[in-house]
Amino acid sequence: MVHDLTLGTFLRIRRAAVGPTSGELRSTPPRRVRGLRREEVAHRVGVSVDYYVKLEQGRRGAPSENVLHALADVLNLNDAAREHMFDLARRDTRLKQPLATTQPVRVGMLRLMESLGGVPAILLGRRTNILAANPTARLLIHDFPAMPARERNVVRWVLLSEKARTIHRDWEAAAAGLVGMLRMDYGRHPHDERTAELVEELSAKSEVFTQLWSSRHVAKKMVADSKVIEHPIVGPIRLHVEAVQTTEDDDQILNVLIPGCDSASESAMRHLQKLAGSRSTGIGLRTGEIAQDGAGTPVGPEGAT
Repeated sequence: MVHDLTLGTFLRIRRAAVGPTSGELRSTPPRRVRGLRREEVAHRVGVSVDYYVKLEQGRRGAPSENVLHALADVLNLNDAAREHMFDLARRDTRLKQPLATTQPVRVGMLRLMESLGGVPAILLGRRTNILAANPTARLLIHDFPAMPARERNVVRWVLLSEKARTIHRDWEAAAAGLVGMLRMDYGRHPHDERTAELVEELSAKSEVFTQLWSSRHVAKKMVADSKVIEHPIVGPIRLHVEAVQTTEDDDQILNVLIPGCDSASESAMRHLQKLAGSRSTGIGLRTGEIAQDGAGTPVGPEGAT
């Protein structure tokens, strides 16, 4: 499961997911496998069949940017999958140095969370670790900062927690989006041992994870459009998820959960915000659970994976 993070494997899986055009169906012999043939991809990209075959077999160096862009077009990759493919192409050129155990939380992100008022917001870091959550998010989804440091990972929680299955109306879509985010992160940091350990753990504990991971789906945020949370107190809330990322740090994504425009969701959110205000516990960086770096910047808890 861990060692499949290669450009060749990604190309092979995505090629199988692309259907031929009607013209190709008329002009070629009956197909025994799904998707495009290698020679069809090579022709569309403008490279030799031998070159493309070696790409899938991992016997070529990193392709040029022009070839990668052409491959992305032929394989119908979205923005997230395109970025992931470029990460995989550069995988072997990246230094094999371990990432720090703790991850500095950008002060700007914390201030942005504070400025959102009662709108739920969850800050995710490397490996989809939960770095911070404001009071409304903690009441809406789960009180993640109250969990042991090692368990504050949103993919692990969604896949292994019974509560996650209960409150997500479309749990499968939520799981797919989060596993896609984890794969995106792993492509950016392919030599991270902590991510490898997480992938191995989830592969052993969750058949759903194994299926989703094998699909090579990648994502930049939790869900493509919207999600519905079945809250036990205020009732169902439809949410639009807006992912906020800064150019200074690709490894921190602030997920802002905006209530839908329907009156039921707006009313439920107002009720939830009142409850969160009466139980306010800050944005989840608890005293004793965080350290300070040399610049006084809050950092993630020791022991988080």
